[in-house]
Amino acid sequence: MKKKILFAMLAAFVMAIGFQNINVARADTSAGDVIVTLGADLTQQQKDAILKEMQVDPNQVQVIEVTNAEEHKYLDNYLPKAQIGTRAISSSKITIGEKGSGLSVSTNHITYVSNEMYMNALATAGVKDAQIYVTAPFDVSGTAALTGLIKAYEIKTGDVIPEEQKQVANEEMVTTAKLADEKGIGKDKAAALMTAIKDKIAEAHPKTDEDMKNIIQDAAKQTGVQLNDQDIQKLVDLFNKMKDLNINWNQVGDQLQKAKDSLKQFLNSDEAKGFFAKLGEFLRSLFQAISDFISSLFH
Repeated sequence: MKKKILFAMLAAFVMAIGFQNINVARADTSAGDVIVTLGADLTQQQKDAILKEMQVDPNQVQVIEVTNAEEHKYLDNYLPKAQIGTRAISSSKITIGEKGSGLSVSTNHITYVSNEMYMNALATAGVKDAQIYVTAPFDVSGTAALTGLIKAYEIKTGDVIPEEQKQVANEEMVTTAKLADEKGIGKDKAAALMTAIKDKIAEAHPKTDEDMKNIIQDAAKQTGVQLNDQDIQKLVDLFNKMKDLNINWNQVGDQLQKAKDSLKQFLNSDEAKGFFAKLGEFLRSLFQAISDFISSLFH
């Protein structure tokens, strides 16, 4: 009996130390802290140039490398290996923000992934309250940068992001980029669609596939994106994966305030207004043609 009591006390002591260490690790992170990721295949000259561009001193800021193997780990399921490439080039800088400040992203030499796409994917992964800068020494797609960003955030904050959540964040980023490219709608409109879907999910809490489908169709109508049945099903499958991960949609919404601001700007843009004006003109013409046809039947 004494041995059992002693064992229980020892176990409680070990757990207390463990929790204490976790709290200390997180308490060490404060607003303004910076961590940098560098592509492992950059030359030393390129690394020096990027650090200078980021205005950081490698002796005072934590710097980690991201390998091409790590990039393939999270992208091979969604992109051809040739598109991912054989070198890790993308680099990034994460600055921890004040609690509740949300996510913001700026980029340089990134051609395929927009700022809002990064914000959406990072929020899905559980990254919060940070200023993100993604860059490269020359133009790159930027799809591989998300791997380094999530890795750096985990190291800096001590938060462990589940593998399934990392995977779905990468899938979201690639899906959005493909929508922009294949549908010819552009990066801004594709990102606006994803932001609108998340906003509606946070409000409606869909329970069934039909609920999710309705949300996606409403968001597509709101942003002026024309989706076919295959597009809708891909998005239903993607967002169902997120739903199964029990993602905190209110937290995601809080982190995406800047993306939501971009959505509002887009909806008020000449492009969006032009689309809805053309849609209204088409519907008026259609109703007029139907009316004329019906009238002709009675003459």
